[in-house]
Amino acid sequence: MAPRIQPVTTSTAFPSSTTVVVIGGGIVGLSAALTLAEQGIPVVVLEKGRIAGEQSSRNLGWVRKMGRAAPDVPMSLAADRLWAQMPARVGVDVGYRQAGIMYLASTEAEMAAHEGWIRSVGHLDLDSRMLTKDEIDATVPGGKGRWAGGIHTPSDGRAEPTLASSAIAEAALRLGVVIMEQCAVRTLTFAGGKVSGVMTERGEIRCEQVLLTGGLWSRRFLGNLNVSLPTLPLICYAIRTAPMAGPTDIAVGGPDFSFRKRLDGGFTITHRAALGAPLLLDHLLIGRQYLPALKHQRHALRLSFGKDFARDLALPRRWKGHAVSPFERVRTMDPAVNEGINAEAMRNLAAAWPIFDNAVVEEVWAGCMDITPDSLPVIGPVAGLPGLTVATGFSGHGFGTAPAAGHLAADLVAGNTPIIDPSPYRLERFSNPHK
Repeated sequence: MAPRIQPVTTSTAFPSSTTVVVIGGGIVGLSAALTLAEQGIPVVVLEKGRIAGEQSSRNLGWVRKMGRAAPDVPMSLAADRLWAQMPARVGVDVGYRQAGIMYLASTEAEMAAHEGWIRSVGHLDLDSRMLTKDEIDATVPGGKGRWAGGIHTPSDGRAEPTLASSAIAEAALRLGVVIMEQCAVRTLTFAGGKVSGVMTERGEIRCEQVLLTGGLWSRRFLGNLNVSLPTLPLICYAIRTAPMAGPTDIAVGGPDFSFRKRLDGGFTITHRAALGAPLLLDHLLIGRQYLPALKHQRHALRLSFGKDFARDLALPRRWKGHAVSPFERVRTMDPAVNEGINAEAMRNLAAAWPIFDNAVVEEVWAGCMDITPDSLPVIGPVAGLPGLTVATGFSGHGFGTAPAAGHLAADLVAGNTPIIDPSPYRLERFSNPHK
């Protein structure tokens, strides 16, 4: 089960036309829709299930620059500015707090990796700094861990996934955006060599531009249009505790646990060294592109083979606009919780900060992330399909960067000067990586 998001009353009347259709009602698509609506551009958002029903409500809520590749940092800096403006923009508190994020290192090799990252972003003037073990103990008291040191970025922060998407949706609705749930887009329609609309399970909507923000479903949607998008799924498992006293408001990532304070007074906890990795047909089709990343992440992957493979194989990869699509067959990707991994996370955390021995678990969930080979998203137009723009493949970073990612996607759709340089995110980098 997904965490319960703040409910939103969405639209019911089916429109025949608009200017921009956004496929996918997650936080990136909603942010893009709000940005377009603020410019007076008519928008329809179509969601096959419920808004924010998948990873937009299931993520950990971290908003960070730390650890990101240098080309991706400008996106995070822009997101920081937009998160700070969010209460005024949407009219409610979405839990954004610039309380800082800290990573812990248990070995000198891990410390060297953090130091290498700081050097790689030195030209970007971030506030990240290395910490000694004594500085960690002073900043996050009550710990029993034997750390080699750590790294801290005070300007990083957090927000609440169960509040943010709903608040953005409500703000978009007030500006006239049409948001329809339980309405899957099956495919695109074309006229004169460019996109002219979308074919949904309820009929066609004519439009001038389409923005695909379909998360882990984007690969299958584009594949039906003969466009290759390399993404593979990984599953993160999470825990919500009851309100409790905690060691810090800083979000902390250890080698095999993480925790961050929630707006409700509890904590969100996860296992940083254990991700579900269900083996699918796509691993055979595109797995070779992930070999460089696998060298660094293989120890964190908990591989599985069986039911997930069979379920995925049963979903069609080719269909027509008049046929039932995979998106109607599976309205919400809802992975099973791995109780063993969650139990490991709680044990690891309590060993480092014994106060968590007293934590009362109130909720657990799992969420499926769409991972690209370089862990950067794809944001930009699709060559050969004029009128189609994508913003997908966020590799577990989508929530934190969503306000800026949505703004960038909206800029590209509207033909405005982009909020940041979009070149690191072009789809063509996978087919021609040297350009």
